Amino acid sequence: MRILFLNLYFPPDTSATAKSAESMVHALAQTHEVTVLCGRPSYDPTERRPWRLWQTERLSTKSTQSVGQTASAAFTVIRAGSTDYPRIQMNRRILNYLTYVKLAVCRALFIPCDVIFAMTDPPFNGIVGAFLSVLKRKPLIYDIQDMYPDMAVAGSIVQPGLLTQFWERLHRWALRHATRIIVLGDDMRARIIAKGPKGSKDPKDIDPAKVFIVRSGVDTPPTDSPPPLNPEVTRAIRGNFRFVLLHAGNLGFYGAWDAIIAAGRKLEHENIGFIFVGDGAERSRLEILAAGASNVRFLPFFPSSDIPSVLAAPDAHIVTIKRGLEGVVVPSKMFGIIAAGKPIVAVAARDTDVAALGLRHGFAICADPANPEELASIIRRIAADPAALAAMAHAAVQAAAQYSGANELRTLQRIVEDLHRRP
Repeated sequence: MRILFLNLYFPPDTSATAKSAESMVHALAQTHEVTVLCGRPSYDPTERRPWRLWQTERLSTKSTQSVGQTASAAFTVIRAGSTDYPRIQMNRRILNYLTYVKLAVCRALFIPCDVIFAMTDPPFNGIVGAFLSVLKRKPLIYDIQDMYPDMAVAGSIVQPGLLTQFWERLHRWALRHATRIIVLGDDMRARIIAKGPKGSKDPKDIDPAKVFIVRSGVDTPPTDSPPPLNPEVTRAIRGNFRFVLLHAGNLGFYGAWDAIIAAGRKLEHENIGFIFVGDGAERSRLEILAAGASNVRFLPFFPSSDIPSVLAAPDAHIVTIKRGLEGVVVPSKMFGIIAAGKPIVAVAARDTDVAALGLRHGFAICADPANPEELASIIRRIAADPAALAAMAHAAVQAAAQYSGANELRTLQRIVEDLHRRP
């Protein structure tokens, strides 16, 4: 099939969706003709592009630096001449969104394709994909990495009102129109299906049969050649604590941070450390909230080459989703953690993917994100039980193999192939 792949971000952008898009394109390009329609690099890119109305590149699935043209291992990237303001400048970043959509829609109308594949950058990209699907009379595969407008409202990026109501109505139309919907987990799938009217089977329903799960996944390094670890990273994270919990990543609106900090204070005199590696909109507030707590520390991001060392350093990792965001946020970091053989403390509701999968496979324990007393008690218990911790670590390695990136990409390929084979 000829697949038109829509997403603002694509390498050299370094966003999570850019990396996901690259993995999916490489998998699909093995058997299909893929054209990526993206914008100019703007999300912490490793390199920039000069402005052109549109720029076309031919890349290889084996190396994005190559210009080789192997039949099933190459794909085309068309970069629309969108603005490329840095992602931290939110007002200007909206201009990146709007200029991309304007130019991408115009260009997409003249790209031959058999199916449209739309991701969620910009946040209304699924609606754009559905609009193009109608105009070109081609089926739409809608891959949801982030749930909008739910996420924008929860993060106070936009206030509830007429705009969000209109946005939600258009989004539901896009969901109903899509031939296939791909989501990151069971909790997101349930949230999508719930967007259709309950108890009815009219055309406004979102058919559960067309909503598929393709998780982020991660591939574990070969056991005979584990990545070398940086002892400086280990020392920086572990300090002198006997037991260390780590949250590594964005400190955004989605986490149950207050409960975690409160639990940390309860364990301050038990030599249990709470380490936060990263940055985000909530970091300054959390530093103020944790002021005076000797066992709560904040560190900057480490270089990407040190990620294996960061993952290996603590006794357990914290993955958190606050109440109300179940299915809106599906942390992909879970898979990197279990691939490193580390247990997870899921500060999240039991019906979130991280808690449900962790409890099912045995690599996680779950604490109510609104109950710091329960969280402190659970952490105290596992810190005193090395055998239970070792069992969770073993379960993590076993589960990582099941949810490998390669397996998840094969699931994606089957979904697309099924669309290709339908009458």
